[in-house]
Amino acid sequence: MSRVASTTPPEGALLPERHPKSPPTGSQLPSHFKHCFGCGDLHPTGLHLTAIVEEGLEISAQFTVTENHQGAPGLAHGGLLSLAFDEALGKLMWLLRAPAVTARLETDFLLPVPIGTTLFISARIVGQQGRKVYSVAEGRIGEVDGPIATRAASLFVIVPMKHFLENAPAEYIAAIRSNPELMAFVDPEFNINP
Repeated sequence: MSRVASTTPPEGALLPERHPKSPPTGSQLPSHFKHCFGCGDLHPTGLHLTAIVEEGLEISAQFTVTENHQGAPGLAHGGLLSLAFDEALGKLMWLLRAPAVTARLETDFLLPVPIGTTLFISARIVGQQGRKVYSVAEGRIGEVDGPIATRAASLFVIVPMKHFLENAPAEYIAAIRSNPELMAFVDPEFNINP
């Protein structure tokens, strides 16, 4: 049996520097794909999660649970809440200007999240070792300082941009090329640490 990767930064992990060309504090991060179930505004039943760059290595995000997001009647599906965290934690990579994939995601469910409720997520990077980026997040219901309903920890692995570009449909590549904000992120000149 293979060893499962931890979401806890190992000894020797450091806090990375925020990339000097990362989006400025206070700016809204664009959707990486307009039809993304997590953050795309064109997905008819998606989360439509929005994210704002905060100070340092942190972002805030939010989405409102609708009837399309139910598991048990009237409550958000747990897997869908995990998806919201995956999306929010992944958006932290904009601060490093590094494309990455989710290697591990752990989610703790503390309170039910009813439909009609807005989940306010705060996410931050807590360490990096080589290509591995460790992050944590918490989700509060009702308001930014409301009760904590969910928590998550993740491990993302930085990959070459070609990982995404070689697997994307032609119309996605065309959409990226037509969006200056996304072109800044997919710039092949990225300095990605090995």
